[in-house]
Amino acid sequence: MNAKCTIKAPFFEIGPKSYLYGDEILDLAKAADAASEKYGVDIIFTCPVVDIRRVKENTKRIHVFAPHMDPIPVGRGLADILPESLVAAGAEGVMLNHVEKPVTFEVLAETIKRAEEVGLLTIVCADSMADASKIATLAPDIIVAEPSELIGTGVSVGPEYVEAATKCVKSVNPDILVLTAAGIANGTDVYNTIIAGADATGSSSGVAKAADRAAMVDEMIAAVRKAWDERHK
Repeated sequence: MNAKCTIKAPFFEIGPKSYLYGDEILDLAKAADAASEKYGVDIIFTCPVVDIRRVKENTKRIHVFAPHMDPIPVGRGLADILPESLVAAGAEGVMLNHVEKPVTFEVLAETIKRAEEVGLLTIVCADSMADASKIATLAPDIIVAEPSELIGTGVSVGPEYVEAATKCVKSVNPDILVLTAAGIANGTDVYNTIIAGADATGSSSGVAKAADRAAMVDEMIAAVRKAWDERHK
């Protein structure tokens, strides 16, 4: 793994996408920060770009990631996301190739290289085993293995998928952390995914659309801790 990576398994990723904005983003980030400290679990908070600085300045433990960036140099590029600007805002990493913001393999390779140049961690999404294997050759820090058809459905992957996806990535590069997600709706889904062998899991709509977001974050992070500890007794 890249020497800069400070995230350790087990960990969890929260991505509010565009479900939330403004003060709701900061409130969720603070809830994640509290749960991270309470359970000793690293949390990646994939934050809207416009909120990165405020979230970073008001939290202590969570790892603040951008949801996208462009592989551009300093200079021209209207409305593109400059890697250096993310670092200046306080981002520690960047998510790439989400099904809602896909890039070509060639652009992905270029963007991972730019992230390495500026010191950003990379978490890269793959919606199939073949994609995961191919992306693993680029040596990102983390690969998110999630079937795109399950995203936002509340239907999570089964243990067979978790095992297969983890093996698929680590057979190419054992240093890459593997996050298996899609459809994670509650603590039980989290527990089942971690106990099946994943390094991590995560949730977007399951957290953002919860009646009590802070309580759901606490439930999910508690499940990460419980499953991981049981796996390593």
